[in-house]
Amino acid sequence: MRAALYARVSTFDQEPENQLAELRRYAAARDWTAVEFVDRGISGAKDRRPALDAMLQAARRRKVDVIVCWRLDRLGRNLRHLVVLLEELQAIGISFVSLGEGIDCSHPAGKLQMHILAALAEFERARCRERVLAGLQRARAQGKHLGRPRRRTSPQVAAAGLTVRQAADLWGVSKSTAARRMAAGDVPGQTLSATA
Repeated sequence: MRAALYARVSTFDQEPENQLAELRRYAAARDWTAVEFVDRGISGAKDRRPALDAMLQAARRRKVDVIVCWRLDRLGRNLRHLVVLLEELQAIGISFVSLGEGIDCSHPAGKLQMHILAALAEFERARCRERVLAGLQRARAQGKHLGRPRRRTSPQVAAAGLTVRQAADLWGVSKSTAARRMAAGDVPGQTLSATA
């Protein structure tokens, strides 16, 4: 089997050698051919990382059969990202191993662990949605306006009956500038007559 060994360190001061040594031993014990992918100085919170992206590209092109990481937090700190990533690997037929957690998706027990992780991620998404909806409900109850700010037009402009486009044409400015001026209470006809 061809194994992709993934290691990551968060700062450039750190060395990935401890991770890589264990990954190499594991691959050698399983008699796997190994290719190493190492991200240095990159947070696990980032979904996009050069070595991670290159490894996933190799997996999609079927250049590797299994991905091995030292611990799950080396692959990513965001549970949702991890679950999506592992589901993609499963869909394209790539096995996954995490040494620290003892996860080996080439066996039924490892697949069970992945299903549990997916269920936890779904639970967290539902809890997050509940929190957002509760916050919106509280804001509405307090009389706060939600969404885009309402367009404000001064009574003089409303009385003049001009659209933003008409005001922009009269002033010779862009529509956004005309909208700002109208919101401030300027009336195109008055301004023109004052300057004319």
